[in-house]
Amino acid sequence: QAPPDERPQTQRRIEAFVLDRSPVTVAQFRAFVAQSGHVTDAERAGGGFVLDKADGGWVRRPGADWRRPTGSRGPAAADDHPVTQVSWRDAQAFCAAYGLRLPSEFEWERAARLGQTPDGHVFRAGDPVSVAGRWRANVWQGLFPLHDEGEDGYRGVSPVGAFGAAPSGLTDMAGNVWEWTASWYVPYGAPGAKGVERVQRGGSFLCDPSFCQGFRVTARGHATPETALMHVGFRCAADGDRPPPHGGRLFTPDPARTARTASVQEAS
Repeated sequence: QAPPDERPQTQRRIEAFVLDRSPVTVAQFRAFVAQSGHVTDAERAGGGFVLDKADGGWVRRPGADWRRPTGSRGPAAADDHPVTQVSWRDAQAFCAAYGLRLPSEFEWERAARLGQTPDGHVFRAGDPVSVAGRWRANVWQGLFPLHDEGEDGYRGVSPVGAFGAAPSGLTDMAGNVWEWTASWYVPYGAPGAKGVERVQRGGSFLCDPSFCQGFRVTARGHATPETALMHVGFRCAADGDRPPPHGGRLFTPDPARTARTASVQEAS
């Protein structure tokens, strides 16, 4: 049975929208900061939240921000990693700067239901993440939270697209980093209600399949809009079947690369 916050089963009709193929990267966020002068919530607060492996709790770590997600003494974030330590407000500001927006949680789920892995699999409760020794997403392996074995090739965040693209062309729709959505974290069946937290979708590298399974297509994470965490990023969306002109520049920082957007026009 689904967790309480995923019930009751609901149906939504989703209008056509465009979704970034991959989470926003560190390089893309750096370009945004350079152009806009944006200062993130984590920077204003002196640091974002990092998992304390000793007790399994979250602590505010000095200097933890999008440049060094685990703190001032931690490694610098790689350009091709999804940007993390960004709050919902930071993500919203980034998307808005390019004429885009965050997807609703139902838009995100509709896109994920087109497939979360290269073989088109959509994760449900109890589904294995590893098949024939091959990991289909960046999740936790080992004794949580003390040691990640890294059997999937990564201990922590992986480069966007490292596990391939789904048939839709989307990447990182399961694991790696949770992704902010525009939706309030409120019970289903309460249209128009406003909460105090925003919904995240997709799961992360901290999801231990034995008890977390945040990578399931219906799983919901949540945090307050000003909260920045080491395992949460985002991707942008737009109405209709094509992104605004500025969005095209955003998603193709390297002229040699093709546009990285995917159109979804089916109803949920």
